[in-house]
Amino acid sequence: MKILAIETSCDETGIAIYDDQQGLLANQLYSQIDLHADYGGVVPELASRDHIRKTVPLIKAALQEAGLSSQNIDAVAYTAGPGLIGALLVGASIGRSLAYAWQVPAIEVHHMEGHLLAPMLEENPPKFPFVALLVSGGHTQLIKVTEIGHYELLGESIDDAAGEAFDKTAKLLGLDYPGGAKLSRLARFGDPNRFRFPRPMTDRPGLDFSFSGLKTFAANTIHQHLPLNEQTKADIARAFEDALVDTLVIKSKRALEQTGYKRLVIAGGVSANTVLRQKLGEMIHKIHGQIHYPRVEFCTDNGAMIAYAGMVRLKAQQATDLAINVKPRWPLNELTNC
Repeated sequence: MKILAIETSCDETGIAIYDDQQGLLANQLYSQIDLHADYGGVVPELASRDHIRKTVPLIKAALQEAGLSSQNIDAVAYTAGPGLIGALLVGASIGRSLAYAWQVPAIEVHHMEGHLLAPMLEENPPKFPFVALLVSGGHTQLIKVTEIGHYELLGESIDDAAGEAFDKTAKLLGLDYPGGAKLSRLARFGDPNRFRFPRPMTDRPGLDFSFSGLKTFAANTIHQHLPLNEQTKADIARAFEDALVDTLVIKSKRALEQTGYKRLVIAGGVSANTVLRQKLGEMIHKIHGQIHYPRVEFCTDNGAMIAYAGMVRLKAQQATDLAINVKPRWPLNELTNC
Protein backbone atom coordinates (compact mmCIF):
# COMPACT_ATOMS: atom_id res chain seq x y z
CA MET A 1 0.00 0.00 0.00
CA LYS A 2 1.09 3.54 -0.73
CA ILE A 3 0.10 6.60 1.27
CA LEU A 4 0.56 10.27 0.42
CA ALA A 5 1.06 12.54 3.43
CA ILE A 6 0.67 16.28 3.96
CA GLU A 7 2.31 18.22 6.81
CA THR A 8 1.29 21.88 7.28
CA SER A 9 1.17 22.38 11.04
CA CYS A 10 3.43 25.44 11.22
CA ASP A 11 6.05 26.90 8.88
CA GLU A 12 7.14 23.90 6.78
CA THR A 13 5.17 22.37 3.94
CA GLY A 14 6.04 18.68 3.79
CA ILE A 15 4.78 16.10 1.31
CA ALA A 16 5.85 12.46 1.28
CA ILE A 17 4.84 9.12 -0.20
CA TYR A 18 5.43 5.97 1.81
CA ASP A 19 5.05 2.34 0.75
CA ASP A 20 4.57 -0.29 3.44
CA GLN A 21 6.87 -2.66 1.54
CA GLN A 22 9.42 -0.38 -0.12
CA GLY A 23 9.60 2.38 2.46
CA LEU A 24 9.89 6.09 1.66
CA LEU A 25 9.39 6.76 -2.06
CA ALA A 26 9.29 10.57 -2.11
CA ASN A 27 9.96 13.40 0.32
CA GLN A 28 9.39 17.04 -0.61
CA LEU A 29 9.88 19.89 1.84
CA TYR A 30 9.55 23.66 1.64
CA SER A 31 10.60 25.87 4.55
CA GLN A 32 9.13 29.32 5.23
CA ILE A 33 12.12 30.54 7.24
CA ASP A 34 12.92 33.38 4.85
CA LEU A 35 9.27 34.48 4.83
CA HIS A 36 9.10 34.89 8.61
CA ALA A 37 12.67 36.06 9.26
CA ASP A 38 11.80 39.76 8.97
CA TYR A 39 9.23 39.37 11.75
CA GLY A 40 11.43 37.43 14.16
CA GLY A 41 8.95 34.56 14.38
CA VAL A 42 6.14 32.74 12.61
CA VAL A 43 3.23 34.92 11.43
CA PRO A 44 0.26 32.52 11.33
CA GLU A 45 -1.64 34.25 8.52
CA LEU A 46 1.41 34.37 6.28
CA ALA A 47 2.15 30.74 7.07
CA SER A 48 -1.36 29.68 6.02
CA ARG A 49 -1.22 31.61 2.76
CA ASP A 50 2.16 30.15 1.88
CA HIS A 51 0.90 26.62 2.52
CA ILE A 52 -1.92 27.33 0.05
CA ARG A 53 0.63 28.27 -2.60
CA LYS A 54 3.06 25.41 -2.00
CA THR A 55 1.06 22.31 -1.07
CA VAL A 56 -0.37 21.29 -4.45
CA PRO A 57 2.87 21.91 -6.41
CA LEU A 58 4.76 19.82 -3.84
CA ILE A 59 2.20 17.01 -4.15
CA LYS A 60 2.79 16.99 -7.91
CA ALA A 61 6.55 17.00 -7.32
CA ALA A 62 6.30 14.07 -4.88
CA LEU A 63 4.25 12.00 -7.35
CA GLN A 64 6.81 12.75 -10.04
CA GLU A 65 9.71 11.88 -7.72
CA ALA A 66 8.11 8.52 -6.93
CA GLY A 67 7.13 7.88 -10.56
CA LEU A 68 3.49 7.50 -9.56
CA SER A 69 0.09 8.90 -10.42
CA SER A 70 -2.94 9.49 -8.24
CA GLN A 71 -4.24 6.06 -9.25
CA ASN A 72 -1.33 4.45 -7.37
CA ILE A 73 -2.20 6.11 -4.04
CA ASP A 74 -4.15 3.99 -1.54
CA ALA A 75 -4.73 6.65 1.12
CA VAL A 76 -4.05 10.28 2.01
CA ALA A 77 -2.78 11.29 5.45
CA TYR A 78 -2.61 14.81 6.80
CA THR A 79 -1.62 16.51 10.04
CA ALA A 80 -4.79 17.32 11.96
CA GLY A 81 -3.06 18.81 15.01
CA PRO A 82 -1.62 20.17 17.13
CA GLY A 83 -0.44 23.31 15.36
CA LEU A 84 -1.58 26.64 13.94
CA ILE A 85 -5.27 26.35 13.10
CA GLY A 86 -5.06 28.15 9.74
CA ALA A 87 -2.05 26.15 8.61
CA LEU A 88 -3.69 22.88 9.72
CA LEU A 89 -6.86 23.72 7.81
CA VAL A 90 -4.91 24.09 4.57
CA GLY A 91 -3.43 20.60 4.75
CA ALA A 92 -6.64 19.03 6.08
CA SER A 93 -8.80 20.60 3.39
CA ILE A 94 -6.49 19.57 0.56
CA GLY A 95 -5.89 16.12 2.03
CA ARG A 96 -9.55 15.35 2.68
CA SER A 97 -10.53 16.69 -0.77
CA LEU A 98 -7.91 14.59 -2.57
CA ALA A 99 -9.00 11.48 -0.69
CA TYR A 100 -12.61 12.12 -1.73
CA ALA A 101 -11.68 12.78 -5.35
CA TRP A 102 -9.40 9.73 -5.53
CA GLN A 103 -11.90 7.59 -3.61
CA VAL A 104 -9.35 6.47 -1.01
CA PRO A 105 -9.34 6.69 2.82
CA ALA A 106 -8.30 9.90 4.58
CA ILE A 107 -6.21 9.57 7.74
CA GLU A 108 -5.86 12.19 10.48
CA VAL A 109 -2.36 12.19 11.97
CA HIS A 110 -1.21 13.62 15.29
CA HIS A 111 1.83 15.81 14.68
CA MET A 112 3.64 14.68 17.82
CA GLU A 113 2.97 11.01 17.08
CA GLY A 114 4.65 11.69 13.75
CA HIS A 115 7.75 12.97 15.55
CA LEU A 116 7.64 10.10 18.04
CA LEU A 117 7.58 7.52 15.23
CA ALA A 118 10.14 9.28 12.99
CA PRO A 119 12.99 6.98 14.18
CA MET A 120 10.98 4.07 12.73
CA LEU A 121 12.09 5.32 9.31
CA GLU A 122 15.69 4.41 10.09
CA GLU A 123 17.44 1.12 9.32
CA ASN A 124 17.64 0.23 13.02
CA PRO A 125 14.26 1.29 14.44
CA PRO A 126 13.67 1.14 18.19
CA LYS A 127 11.80 -1.78 19.71
CA PHE A 128 9.00 -1.35 22.19
CA PRO A 129 8.77 -0.38 25.00
CA PHE A 130 10.77 2.84 25.38
CA VAL A 131 10.79 6.33 26.83
CA ALA A 132 10.45 9.11 24.26
CA LEU A 133 11.84 12.61 24.76
CA LEU A 134 9.93 14.87 22.36
CA VAL A 135 11.49 18.30 21.93
CA SER A 136 9.66 20.01 19.09
CA GLY A 137 8.66 23.66 18.84
CA GLY A 138 6.32 24.43 21.71
CA HIS A 139 6.51 20.90 23.12
CA THR A 140 8.94 19.29 25.54
CA GLN A 141 7.54 15.97 26.74
CA LEU A 142 8.62 12.67 28.23
CA ILE A 143 6.36 9.83 27.08
CA LYS A 144 6.19 6.21 28.19
CA VAL A 145 5.59 4.19 25.02
CA THR A 146 4.56 0.55 25.41
CA GLU A 147 3.48 0.17 21.77
CA ILE A 148 2.12 2.32 18.97
CA GLY A 149 -0.89 4.21 20.25
CA HIS A 150 -0.20 3.36 23.90
CA TYR A 151 1.29 6.57 25.30
CA GLU A 152 1.55 7.77 28.89
CA LEU A 153 2.62 11.34 29.54
CA LEU A 154 5.32 11.34 32.22
CA GLY A 155 6.23 15.02 32.15
CA GLU A 156 6.01 18.14 30.00
CA SER A 157 6.92 21.81 29.90
CA ILE A 158 4.74 23.96 32.14
CA ASP A 159 5.81 27.20 30.43
CA ASP A 160 8.44 27.73 27.73
CA ALA A 161 9.45 24.54 25.92
CA ALA A 162 13.10 23.86 25.11
CA GLY A 163 12.82 25.01 21.50
CA GLU A 164 11.05 28.22 22.51
CA ALA A 165 13.70 28.95 25.13
CA PHE A 166 16.45 28.42 22.56
CA ASP A 167 14.84 30.83 20.08
CA LYS A 168 13.95 33.49 22.66
CA THR A 169 17.43 33.48 24.19
CA ALA A 170 18.97 33.67 20.74
CA LYS A 171 16.84 36.75 20.07
CA LEU A 172 18.08 38.32 23.31
CA LEU A 173 21.62 37.75 22.03
CA GLY A 174 20.78 39.55 18.80
CA LEU A 175 20.79 36.43 16.62
CA ASP A 176 18.52 36.26 13.58
CA TYR A 177 15.42 34.05 13.40
CA PRO A 178 15.33 31.11 13.72
CA GLY A 179 17.91 31.51 16.42
CA GLY A 180 18.12 28.13 18.16
CA ALA A 181 20.57 26.56 15.73
CA LYS A 182 22.57 29.81 15.54
CA LEU A 183 22.86 29.90 19.33
CA SER A 184 24.21 26.34 19.30
CA ARG A 185 26.82 27.23 16.71
CA LEU A 186 27.85 30.29 18.71
CA ALA A 187 28.08 28.20 21.90
CA ARG A 188 30.90 26.13 20.38
CA PHE A 189 33.20 29.13 20.88
CA GLY A 190 32.10 29.81 24.46
CA ASP A 191 34.09 29.32 27.64
CA PRO A 192 32.28 26.58 29.62
CA ASN A 193 33.65 27.88 32.93
CA ARG A 194 32.80 31.59 32.76
CA PHE A 195 29.07 31.37 33.55
CA ARG A 196 26.95 28.71 35.20
CA PHE A 197 23.19 28.81 34.67
CA PRO A 198 20.63 26.93 36.81
CA ARG A 199 19.28 23.51 35.81
CA PRO A 200 15.58 24.26 36.39
CA MET A 201 13.39 21.85 38.40
CA THR A 202 16.13 19.22 38.70
CA ASP A 203 16.40 19.72 42.47
CA ARG A 204 12.89 18.38 43.09
CA PRO A 205 10.98 15.20 42.24
CA GLY A 206 8.98 14.88 39.03
CA LEU A 207 9.50 14.95 35.29
CA ASP A 208 7.99 18.30 34.28
CA PHE A 209 10.10 21.00 32.64
CA SER A 210 10.24 24.78 33.02
CA PHE A 211 12.57 26.88 30.89
CA SER A 212 11.13 30.40 31.24
CA GLY A 213 13.26 31.02 34.33
CA LEU A 214 16.36 29.88 32.50
CA LYS A 215 15.56 32.34 29.72
CA THR A 216 15.12 35.10 32.33
CA PHE A 217 18.44 34.18 33.93
CA ALA A 218 20.06 34.54 30.51
CA ALA A 219 18.34 37.90 29.99
CA ASN A 220 19.65 39.19 33.34
CA THR A 221 23.17 37.97 32.56
CA ILE A 222 23.07 39.72 29.20
CA HIS A 223 21.87 42.95 30.84
CA GLN A 224 24.68 42.81 33.40
CA HIS A 225 27.34 42.58 30.70
CA LEU A 226 26.16 45.20 28.21
CA PRO A 227 27.50 46.11 25.77
CA LEU A 228 28.20 42.54 24.73
CA ASN A 229 31.30 41.62 22.83
CA GLU A 230 31.36 38.49 20.69
CA GLN A 231 33.18 36.38 23.27
CA THR A 232 30.67 37.23 25.99
CA LYS A 233 27.83 36.34 23.61
CA ALA A 234 29.47 32.97 22.99
CA ASP A 235 30.07 32.39 26.71
CA ILE A 236 26.41 33.12 27.55
CA ALA A 237 25.25 30.90 24.69
CA ARG A 238 27.45 28.08 26.00
CA ALA A 239 26.18 28.42 29.56
CA PHE A 240 22.57 28.48 28.37
CA GLU A 241 22.92 25.45 26.11
CA ASP A 242 24.78 23.46 28.76
CA ALA A 243 22.06 24.19 31.33
CA LEU A 244 19.18 23.30 29.02
CA VAL A 245 20.83 20.13 27.73
CA ASP A 246 21.81 18.99 31.23
CA THR A 247 18.21 19.47 32.34
CA LEU A 248 16.90 17.32 29.49
CA VAL A 249 19.49 14.63 30.26
CA ILE A 250 18.74 14.59 33.99
CA LYS A 251 14.99 14.31 33.43
CA SER A 252 15.41 11.65 30.72
CA LYS A 253 17.55 9.53 33.02
CA ARG A 254 14.97 9.97 35.77
CA ALA A 255 12.21 8.82 33.40
CA LEU A 256 14.18 5.70 32.47
CA GLU A 257 14.74 4.91 36.14
CA GLN A 258 11.06 5.46 36.91
CA THR A 259 9.87 3.15 34.14
CA GLY A 260 12.69 0.63 34.42
CA TYR A 261 13.32 0.96 30.68
CA LYS A 262 16.76 1.02 29.06
CA ARG A 263 15.70 2.37 25.68
CA LEU A 264 15.37 6.10 24.89
CA VAL A 265 14.01 7.75 21.75
CA ILE A 266 14.57 11.46 21.11
CA ALA A 267 12.73 13.30 18.36
CA GLY A 268 11.68 16.78 17.29
CA GLY A 269 13.65 19.78 16.11
CA VAL A 270 15.86 20.13 19.20
CA SER A 271 16.84 16.45 18.91
CA ALA A 272 19.15 17.54 16.07
CA ASN A 273 21.29 19.39 18.63
CA THR A 274 24.71 17.71 18.63
CA VAL A 275 25.46 18.51 22.29
CA LEU A 276 22.15 16.98 23.36
CA ARG A 277 22.82 13.83 21.33
CA GLN A 278 26.33 13.55 22.76
CA LYS A 279 25.32 13.94 26.41
CA LEU A 280 22.29 11.68 26.10
CA GLY A 281 24.52 9.11 24.41
CA GLU A 282 27.00 9.29 27.29
CA MET A 283 24.20 8.85 29.82
CA ILE A 284 22.74 5.86 27.95
CA HIS A 285 26.19 4.27 27.67
CA LYS A 286 26.65 4.47 31.45
CA ILE A 287 23.38 2.62 32.10
CA HIS A 288 24.07 0.11 29.28
CA GLY A 289 20.97 1.21 27.39
CA GLN A 290 20.06 2.10 23.82
CA ILE A 291 19.31 5.44 22.20
CA HIS A 292 17.49 6.09 18.92
CA TYR A 293 16.82 9.26 16.97
CA PRO A 294 15.87 10.18 13.40
CA ARG A 295 18.33 11.51 10.86
CA VAL A 296 18.69 15.29 11.04
CA GLU A 297 16.34 16.03 8.12
CA PHE A 298 13.56 14.12 9.89
CA CYS A 299 13.98 16.00 13.18
CA THR A 300 12.20 19.13 12.02
CA ASP A 301 8.66 19.02 10.60
CA ASN A 302 8.43 16.85 7.49
CA GLY A 303 5.99 14.77 5.47
CA ALA A 304 7.88 11.50 5.89
CA MET A 305 7.02 11.14 9.57
CA ILE A 306 3.36 11.91 8.84
CA ALA A 307 3.37 9.30 6.08
CA TYR A 308 4.71 6.62 8.41
CA ALA A 309 2.27 7.46 11.20
CA GLY A 310 -0.53 7.62 8.64
CA MET A 311 0.33 4.15 7.35
CA VAL A 312 0.16 2.78 10.90
CA ARG A 313 -3.27 4.34 11.40
CA LEU A 314 -4.44 3.16 7.97
CA LYS A 315 -3.57 -0.43 8.82
CA ALA A 316 -5.52 -0.01 12.05
CA GLN A 317 -8.49 1.02 9.88
CA GLN A 318 -8.75 4.48 11.43
CA ALA A 319 -9.91 6.45 8.40
CA THR A 320 -11.99 9.58 8.97
CA ASP A 321 -15.37 10.58 7.61
CA LEU A 322 -15.98 13.49 5.24
CA ALA A 323 -15.83 16.13 7.97
CA ILE A 324 -12.72 18.31 8.00
CA ASN A 325 -11.66 18.60 11.62
CA VAL A 326 -8.42 20.05 12.96
CA LYS A 327 -7.26 20.18 16.57
CA PRO A 328 -4.83 23.02 17.36
CA ARG A 329 -4.55 21.58 20.88
CA TRP A 330 -4.54 17.79 20.93
CA PRO A 331 -2.96 15.89 23.84
CA LEU A 332 -1.04 12.86 22.66
CA ASN A 333 -2.64 10.61 25.27
CA GLU A 334 -6.07 11.23 23.69
CA LEU A 335 -5.09 9.13 20.68
CA THR A 336 -6.90 5.84 20.20
CA ASN A 337 -4.86 2.65 20.36
CA CYS A 338 -3.83 0.80 17.22
